[in-house]
Amino acid sequence: MLYHWESTAALAAVRDEQTSAPLTLTGEGLWVCLLSSGSCTAALGDAPGALPALPPKPVEAGGLVLGRSPLVLAPEGDSHLLCLLLTGTAPAQLLAGLPEQPFPARGETCPGAAELMGRLAGEEAASSRARSQMVFALLCELANADSAAPPLPPLAAAAIEDIRANYAGLYGVEELSERLGVSKSHLIRVFTAAVGVPPGRYLTSVRIEAAMKLLLHREYSLDVVASLCGFSGANYLCRVFKKETGQTPAQWRAAAARTAMADLTAEEKTREQEMFI
Repeated sequence: MLYHWESTAALAAVRDEQTSAPLTLTGEGLWVCLLSSGSCTAALGDAPGALPALPPKPVEAGGLVLGRSPLVLAPEGDSHLLCLLLTGTAPAQLLAGLPEQPFPARGETCPGAAELMGRLAGEEAASSRARSQMVFALLCELANADSAAPPLPPLAAAAIEDIRANYAGLYGVEELSERLGVSKSHLIRVFTAAVGVPPGRYLTSVRIEAAMKLLLHREYSLDVVASLCGFSGANYLCRVFKKETGQTPAQWRAAAARTAMADLTAEEKTREQEMFI
């Protein structure tokens, strides 16, 4: 086979629930959830190695929620939720590109998503190729989704953009406030009210996220990871990483490697092991 459809886009699970009880979604991949009736809030649950989640986000009927697991949906009264777990390289790219998680989206900005989700949920017995094609079509539709959350104040949005672009070189909130032309106290007050966490905490979370991605590459030493993520050295990286995630970088790297190996086929495991013999 020259091309493996499911490695690019696949449907891994379907949850179709009419419920008033909280729903916790687990599993590796991208969860896409449609609230067809009622209202709910969406939040990320605690996950090993994950940072504390932001406050829950409200979702109204017709809205969508995108995010990783564990994703907790809490209906406010009787609500209907259709949730699909998508796996493969294409869903992973969309997940990595989300500006926030969970990401609440307005259904009218991707009008074909609801129909595609319904077809996928009703065609679990279809061929893997057909499902993969529909999953990919759904991802293309979701690429146009706009956030249902109210826009951030310009100062908070500018701070987030600066942090994400320059986290490796920023010395802290004081430098960030100087770059934005405001006082440190004003920046902290506006940012915390809009985002739910102080800018210094957000900067640390962005650095830890970047470190997690680099730790997946075994060739990067802790000193290299620290320098690329804005930490003063490997020791400081280890202290902050352990405080934020409950694991040392080495422990997190080992756990990520075990998870990756568990997802490989027998043939891929043999090939992976032979590379390091």
